[in-house]
Amino acid sequence: MDATKSVEDVVTVDVHAAKELLNSGHRYLDVRTNEEFSKSHVENALNIPYMFTPQEGRVKNPEFLAQVSALCDKKDSLVVACNSGGRSLKASADLLTAGYKNVNNMAGGYSAWVDNGFAGDSTPAEELKTACKFRR
Repeated sequence: MDATKSVEDVVTVDVHAAKELLNSGHRYLDVRTNEEFSKSHVENALNIPYMFTPQEGRVKNPEFLAQVSALCDKKDSLVVACNSGGRSLKASADLLTAGYKNVNNMAGGYSAWVDNGFAGDSTPAEELKTACKFRR
């Protein structure tokens, strides 16, 4: 493993740059929970939750890196996103620490994707957007 990376080491791009990266072949790694992902998501996204939300509150997915490595190579170009950018920033730092080389965090997360009209005909319910903007 490489030296531990922090969130300051993560490259964060806005939603427009992220869309361009996706159009040029980057893979979209959605780190939201399965429940969030099932409501609406970017086409062809991979869903590997970074956090779980059991009754006692959010806990980090202990298998996150193993699950990513089962689907992605360390040379793959990734755009990492969650609902608003917090979880994906931490997930991106963990991926960099694990040796992934081309990782971009999408600022604003899926909420920004929706707000910019990129969700197309599959625009999610208002609750999805509200849930992330007014999270605890």
